[in-house]
Amino acid sequence: MIETVKNRRTIRKYLQKDISSDLLNDLLETSFRASTMGGMQLYSVVITRDSKMKEKISPAHFNQPMVKGAPVVLTFCADFRRFTKWCELRKAIPGYNNLMSFMNATMDTLLVAQTFCTLAEEAGLGICYLGTTTYNPQMIIDTLKLPELVFPITTVTVGYPDGIPAQVDRLPLEATIHEEYYHDYTEKGIDKLYAYKESLPESKQFVEENRKETLAQVFTDVRYTKKDNEFMSENLLKVLKQQGFM
Repeated sequence: MIETVKNRRTIRKYLQKDISSDLLNDLLETSFRASTMGGMQLYSVVITRDSKMKEKISPAHFNQPMVKGAPVVLTFCADFRRFTKWCELRKAIPGYNNLMSFMNATMDTLLVAQTFCTLAEEAGLGICYLGTTTYNPQMIIDTLKLPELVFPITTVTVGYPDGIPAQVDRLPLEATIHEEYYHDYTEKGIDKLYAYKESLPESKQFVEENRKETLAQVFTDVRYTKKDNEFMSENLLKVLKQQGFM
């Protein structure tokens, strides 16, 4: 499994080959052995196979082709509804309509999602995380009929890979490891840590295509702008309140 993770790629194109329910259920059931707060399992997974449902959910993910092209789309949701209902039916008074509970459920959900992805890749499947899930949560909530205290956290497309793309770069180990306490980054250190990424031909192409001076400007001015992040933050808080977490 170590080698599988070391050599993993994000797969965006899939063979038109179905994933058996037995395999998918086995991978999901095994992933549910992941760590969970208090044994509460604060997550639910919506499985989308139907092409019409993929059509409906695709706009929430900016119509990225892998949503319709993958045999299976999984929406991993933070879910305090099931546990809350259990409490109410057992004469217990739940107090989980708050931000802390949402954070706990989110951590549970992401632990399960990543465990599933690692298992799926070990089984020969390819996966792609869709970061768009929390950009358009209301569209996903409406399409998947998610009730109060259920919130979409991440979406994963799954299928048998149609080709193996090149592996993307990662920062060196020293960029993210801090021994004993956090060691802040010096200007010289930043230059060293990002030198390889900035030297890649595709990075230079991004800078040129976007008519920017540096790769960092591509991120701040084009890909993940302050304006967009503030707009999506406001929308996220609005939908969190609507779903009962604030």
